[in-house]
Amino acid sequence: MMSDEVKRTGRELVYEGAILKVYKDHMEFANGNTADWDYIHHDGAAAVVPVLDDGRILMVSQYRNALERYTLEIPAGKLDDPNEPGLECSRRELEEETGYKSENLEWLITLRTTVAFCNEKIEIYVAKDLIPTHQHLDEDEYVDVKAYTLAELKEMIFTGKIEDSKTVAAILAYESKYLQ
Repeated sequence: MMSDEVKRTGRELVYEGAILKVYKDHMEFANGNTADWDYIHHDGAAAVVPVLDDGRILMVSQYRNALERYTLEIPAGKLDDPNEPGLECSRRELEEETGYKSENLEWLITLRTTVAFCNEKIEIYVAKDLIPTHQHLDEDEYVDVKAYTLAELKEMIFTGKIEDSKTVAAILAYESKYLQ
């Protein structure tokens, strides 16, 4: 729903990739001015904070092309289709990326990653009572898994080693909800 001050008068698809679509939106304002705004559509994603019985959190390290380096993140992935429940996606990504599964997943938070120009939504869950299985990585995925204490993760957040927004938000929300 748009306000009376702002109205979209048109939308043009300018690029369609594997995980997103880029549009040029033609906007009109109550004062008569017009502008073109970028809009990026993403079908959505889910992520998970996997907590071992000893309280350590499983993290994944993987190469991120946009940053041209490896990053340390919570396990996450895109929805198989826009209607897939985030819970199911997070359960799948947990096992694919870490080699653990869980029947004890609880919703933690929902993020909108970049509201100025993108509609991406990530639902984040906490997984406990982890059961070892094995990884099921995609052909182009290379993921290292390691467990960290909350103190170690917070240190990495506050020294800039962990910059991924979903990971920062999830770790701090987990601490706030479950440990305080």
